[in-house]
This record gives sequence, structure tokens and C-alpha cells, in this order.
Amino acid sequence: MKKSIAFAGLIMSCLNLSFAQKKADTVVIKVGEGSKVIFAIQDKKDLETLKHYNFQSLMDDMIQKLDKRDSSALEKPPSAYLKDTVKEADHTNEQTYSSHEREETRERESENESRNYTWHRKRTYSTFNIDLGTNNYLSDGKFPDQSNSLYSVRPWGSWYVALNSIQRTRISNKFFFEWGGGVSWYNFKFQNDRTQISKDDNGVYFNLDSRDYSFEKSKLTVAYLTVSAVPVLDFGSNSRKPGFFSGHHSRSFRIGAGPYLGYRIDSYSKQKYEKDGDTRKEYHHDSYYINNIRYGLRLQFGFRETDFFFNYDMNDLFVAGKGPQLNAFSFGVTF
Repeated sequence: MKKSIAFAGLIMSCLNLSFAQKKADTVVIKVGEGSKVIFAIQDKKDLETLKHYNFQSLMDDMIQKLDKRDSSALEKPPSAYLKDTVKEADHTNEQTYSSHEREETRERESENESRNYTWHRKRTYSTFNIDLGTNNYLSDGKFPDQSNSLYSVRPWGSWYVALNSIQRTRISNKFFFEWGGGVSWYNFKFQNDRTQISKDDNGVYFNLDSRDYSFEKSKLTVAYLTVSAVPVLDFGSNSRKPGFFSGHHSRSFRIGAGPYLGYRIDSYSKQKYEKDGDTRKEYHHDSYYINNIRYGLRLQFGFRETDFFFNYDMNDLFVAGKGPQLNAFSFGVTF
């Protein structure tokens, strides 16, 4: 009989029930020959709480107390016997974030993981870059069109294109090298569509084509094999290079500058004109005394998934004494 009374008292104390106001609903569960467990429910809302109780843990604690003939209330609060899934759900409900805050939290966690991974495992990652922009050149620090030279070019239509395989080697948490190589093309589209390039043993010349055609375009194209090595300061500590095609994203700012070296593999002039109602294109592949080597400095900077570049050739486009003194440059965006 004493066991029955003690068992009932323990159950009622765990559920934190009060019988002072009205009569409680009770459920009696017989245990063995002379013992029983009594559930007394004062408020039906407590039934929902009862559904989430871990009764195995509750019974273990009660049996221990009964073995010691201790009829006092359990020391643990009733909430201690709730199942873990309920506790986790309650904890999640207490932490309600806006969509912006959740996004910032995920980004911070991603950057921290990337930073820790990069710091402990310095590795080299590969990426494929496309440089797309415009090119021009300077003569004694001035644009040739200021002197109305026949080799003056149009900014729109003088496209610079480069296809590069780039490696990113991280040196420290916020510093890495981008190095690699590829193929690049200068396209110098002359302002005067009648400009014609010719050469002899003395040098290269730019003249007006005297043929009676309706000229639409005249340009000089030079292709190079190019290598570069650019140290970059990365304020976001991204192990991989972000980009449109890489699938990796970042909100960090990065900036770097370094040298490049190119070797000429082809050069040709192109004229497009209309003759007898037909559109014709005329190509002439020649070195035109263009330097076989080009070298210069590359500046690049980026934010998020977009990078910009500026290349400046420190040597002349043409061999000294064989053509005009021109330093080519290009700028644009890197994909």
C-alpha cells in the first residue's frame, strides 16, 4: 500500500499537477499483485505534454527512489523527461531569423569552413578564364588618332580575346598566386577603312588603298602564346576562384598585379570591301616586323563573381626602326 501511494505521488509531482481547484481525471495501472500506478490529469492540455514524455527514463528514476524507500518528489524538473526531438524543436522555435540573417549566417559558416580548410590544406585549384575586352596602343604616351595617323584604331571593334588555363595556389589565408597560360589575340581595327599595311626591307608602312572598291573594314590581328603570374590579395580568403562558370560564389574583394610574357604565333592583315556587288575579304599573313616577344604588367581586381583586367605591354609592338613606336594595352572583363 505504501508503495502505491509513493508511486502516485512521484507521478503527480513530475507532471506538476494541482488538485486544489477541481477533481482530477485519474487512470489506474495495476503493477504486479499489490502495486499500482495512478495518473491524475487536472488539465486536458497536459495530455499533449504527456505524449512527448520519455517514460522509460521517468520510471527508471522512480524505481531507484522506491528501492531506497524515498517517497519525496523527483529532483529533476518535468521538462527533463521530454524527448530530445521535442527539445530540439522548442530550441529551433526560439531562434527565428529573417531570411537575410539566415543567409548571412550561412555565408559566414561557409567562409569559416573555407578559411579553415584552406589554412590547413594549401592546395592548387584549376580554372578556365576568358578575357574579353578592347585594345589600343599609345605612341609616346598619346593615342595615334590625336595626330590623325593612318594606324589609329577604333576602340569599338578592336577586340582583345584571351583563353587561359589558370591555376590558383594559396600561399596564406588571404594571399594566393594566379598563374598559367593560354592564347591571346590583339585585333586593331583601323579608323580609316582604306588603311592598307605593306612592308619592304626597310620597314612596315600604313597607306591608303588606291583601289576603287567600297571598303568596309581594315584591321591587323596578332596572336600570342602567353604566360602570366599574378600575386593576389584576397580579402575573402576563398580557396577556389569564384566565377560565372565555376559554381563557386563570393562577396569578397580581391586585387593583384604581376607580369606576363607572350610569344607571337601568327599575325595577319584583313581588308573587307565590296567589288561588283560582292562582299570580299582579303587576308595577308605576315610578320610585318612585329616583335616576336611581348611582355608587360597585368592588373586585375574583382568583386563577387566578376573580375576586371588591364594589360600594358612594356615593349614596342614593332621592331625598333621598322615601324611606329607603339605600346599596346588592353582592358576588359574576365569570365
